[in-house]
Amino acid sequence: MRMRPTLSWRPSEDLPPATTDLAPVAEALGAGGVLVLSGAGISTESGIPDYRGEGGSLSRHTPMTYQDFTAGAQARRRYWARSHLGWRSFGQARPNAGHRAVAAFGRHGLLSGVITQNVDGLHQAAGSEDVVELHGTLARVVCLSCGTFSPRHELALRLEEANPGFDPVAAGINPDGDADLTDDQVGGFRVVPCTVCGGTLKPDVVFFGESVPPQRVEQCRELVCGATSLLVLGSSLTVMSGLRFVRQAAQAGKPVLIVNRDQTRGDQHAVTRVSLPLGTALSTLAHQLGIPVDRVGGGEPRPA
Repeated sequence: MRMRPTLSWRPSEDLPPATTDLAPVAEALGAGGVLVLSGAGISTESGIPDYRGEGGSLSRHTPMTYQDFTAGAQARRRYWARSHLGWRSFGQARPNAGHRAVAAFGRHGLLSGVITQNVDGLHQAAGSEDVVELHGTLARVVCLSCGTFSPRHELALRLEEANPGFDPVAAGINPDGDADLTDDQVGGFRVVPCTVCGGTLKPDVVFFGESVPPQRVEQCRELVCGATSLLVLGSSLTVMSGLRFVRQAAQAGKPVLIVNRDQTRGDQHAVTRVSLPLGTALSTLAHQLGIPVDRVGGGEPRPA
């Protein structure tokens, strides 16, 4: 199943409105064995926008597709110029109250695991362990020729050296770490090759038009099988890569609980739908369950 930039689904008008009552979520967490599936909405309070919420980036920005990236050098130049600038801000994002609450739930044994559709690494920075990054991570780079992995901060240093003085003002930063730049701003940005074989470098993320690795999908399916319930946090579930796990849980008779500001493509499978800001909702849940949440989490920001 390949990721697509947009899908033609419309919110259902047949479902009852979402609630602000967190009691069913607190009950599920109290029972333990909860599998968290998070999306871009949990990171908006860290300054990273989402794709489809109010003001989401898809309204003004079409993400890079795998086909475009691999088709030509100009597309890669445009991507790396925008991504390099975006990483300066994106790579400095810090975990917010929502990430810290999820980490606290994990430390107190309430979770069976965390699957995130995000590529920002903020769950791990907040202290969550064994997080499955469904769509990969921007903190790592892979060579498409030899398969060598390398840290993103090393590439950032190489790009700085290759492009002295590159400092345009971006119109915005997107959930994939891509900055909004014009072709004139991209200019003659120089892309650097793999240091091992000279091949093409790509961030270790699943682009739109690319498939999630099968072994990662299977790992997530096993997590759903072992969970008592599935808690969706801040995801519209528009792409099948995340929605399939909601469907799997529902088909297995496991309760699906969704906390998201807007309607989602998986609402019909949910036993409860809560419309609250994630930081507020998760902090409230932690308080109700008597679980302390670190006021500051994650140590230092990742190197940009």
